[in-house]
Amino acid sequence: MKLKKDYTYALLAPTSMGVRITPCQRQPVHTSDTFYMHATSAETNVLSISASLGFPCKVLTTFVKDSPIAAFIKSDLRSRNIAYEGRDVPQGGPWGYRHQFNIADSGFGARGPIVHNDRAGEVGRTLNAGDFDLDRIFGKEGVGVVHISGLIAALSPETSRSCLEIARTAKKYGSKISFDLNYRASFWKGREHELKAAFTEIAGLADILVGNEEDFQLCLGIPGPEVGGRGLLMKIDGFKEMIERTRKLFPNASVFATTLREVIDANRHLWGAIMREGDNWYIVEPREISVLDRIGGGDAFVGGLLYGILKDWEPEKWIQFGWASSALVTTLLTDYALPVDEDQVWSIWEGNARVKR
Repeated sequence: MKLKKDYTYALLAPTSMGVRITPCQRQPVHTSDTFYMHATSAETNVLSISASLGFPCKVLTTFVKDSPIAAFIKSDLRSRNIAYEGRDVPQGGPWGYRHQFNIADSGFGARGPIVHNDRAGEVGRTLNAGDFDLDRIFGKEGVGVVHISGLIAALSPETSRSCLEIARTAKKYGSKISFDLNYRASFWKGREHELKAAFTEIAGLADILVGNEEDFQLCLGIPGPEVGGRGLLMKIDGFKEMIERTRKLFPNASVFATTLREVIDANRHLWGAIMREGDNWYIVEPREISVLDRIGGGDAFVGGLLYGILKDWEPEKWIQFGWASSALVTTLLTDYALPVDEDQVWSIWEGNARVKR
């Protein structure tokens, strides 16, 4: 995949920032009194891989003016080497805007994780492409790849329109477009027709299309294998057929990928991936990984894949680095990974967990 080289930002993404609070010691939320808090969003989870390994990255977002949570988020983005641009929206009083709270435990053994999204009044729902000088960002500064997640694309009618406008502008200036479908039933309720149309247009503009086992079916209506239960290996041919159907409907894209997950228990998953680049298939058969916290694994897969593309590696290494990046993030309490170097990720791919001195 040929990327434009004259860019200021290797990766750029629209996003809605929030915070996640997680009980300590993998305990349930309702029995805990001590929590760990970190800033998060699906899109910054993706960018964190490339940002920590040296590529310039940026998010377009919105903040609540004079909010200590906004200050916490901005500080976190700076620490992750992610630049940001966005207006500060007046809170409008105690019942006005705020940043979303994601409240989640990690589960343990037979007890699965429970996630509670508290997004009332979320300032990110006001994200407006008109607040940004897109011609400056894409035309003068330059962007290698713009990454769009189905979470921000489905957050509100305004964010849907903004993601469409960002994708159209990226295409106009020759930036590549990555689209991770990221279906969420609660976001789609009552907006199915509207969102399917928006997602179909973004997918039609995208160069890289990614989803999990269900996303292609639920977002784009493309038939695929039944998900859930056991036997992922037996379903690989079905997922390949699903990607083939997607490829025929969206010929602009040259890279298609889907992750594969089978849950043994909260601490052990089988994790794999399938990718088609051009006419070539690349498959990582599901391998068992240890899971401290599962949230962010899919985002890290996309982040690792995009890093491989930015590095101009051979496609086989894209999916390998993506798989290993996602395996890395499941060992962390944050939703994102900050690999210290490429070797740390490749050691995970190679199954080498020996101490390094």
